[in-house]
Amino acid sequence: MNAIRISILNHTIHSIILCLLMAIPMSSMLGQPTTLPIWEHAIPGSITASGGNIPTLDLYPAPGDQTNKTAIVICPGGGYANLATDHEGSQVAAWLNSIGITALVLKYRLPSDATMLNKSIGPLQDAQEALRIVRRHANDWRIDPHKIGIMGFSAGGHLAATASTHFDEVVYKPADSTSARPDFSILIYPVISMDGEITHLGSRNNLLGEHPSAELIRHFSNERSVTGGTPTAFIVHSADDDVVPVQNSIAYMTALTKLHIPCELHVYQSGGHGFGLGKSKGTESTWPESCRKWLQANGLL
Repeated sequence: MNAIRISILNHTIHSIILCLLMAIPMSSMLGQPTTLPIWEHAIPGSITASGGNIPTLDLYPAPGDQTNKTAIVICPGGGYANLATDHEGSQVAAWLNSIGITALVLKYRLPSDATMLNKSIGPLQDAQEALRIVRRHANDWRIDPHKIGIMGFSAGGHLAATASTHFDEVVYKPADSTSARPDFSILIYPVISMDGEITHLGSRNNLLGEHPSAELIRHFSNERSVTGGTPTAFIVHSADDDVVPVQNSIAYMTALTKLHIPCELHVYQSGGHGFGLGKSKGTESTWPESCRKWLQANGLL
């Protein structure tokens, strides 16, 4: 009887431990990230003695025995007013790690006239330098310098698309000639355009101000900035998105295909906005698997 009781007790303890382990977030299982500064010295275009968030990169290395030498810089959304660093940052990094990708969550500066001489380029400065940092450290971090991508959600998608279309625009003086061009982009319910008909007005106001010039609107409407050098893209959107209209993603895909740049667009019937990796029973929750297959098809896994 005692042996039976001990066996039952051991089985119960094992079950409890297993449940506890399953309850631990994936990011915890993979360890804490290393936080790196974007700028070693002065932040370009910053106003002296001003406040504002300090831009950083949270590095989540892929497990050593699983790495495929691909890296992705993640730009969380938040309307250029805040950063959704959990469901559009650390959770995404954990998923990327699980498929062998080194992830870096970019906590870019939020546009502000109080802290920046030109707030419209502040986030782009951070994104360009983040991509350069990853490329400079490719050997140290076991990354292929030709397999570095950028990923963005909502307003972070606008930043990722801007980095993909304005990578050769000189918005600060870089320390060396390291390229800021991403090799691919992943855009999830992205703000693409600043055109008043389809933009997310809050993102536009925060980035460009409430009364931007026609030239400024055009410059940051990324569907109008696609060139032959713009990298391939995987794009996700929901048809019922009432925050960022699906026309943003359609316009970007159209611009890419006109120049014969490979791209893939998934428009889901429902899902709304801000669903991150997707946890509902809707079809939008299948996008991570579609993305994994796209990465694999493009030699990135």
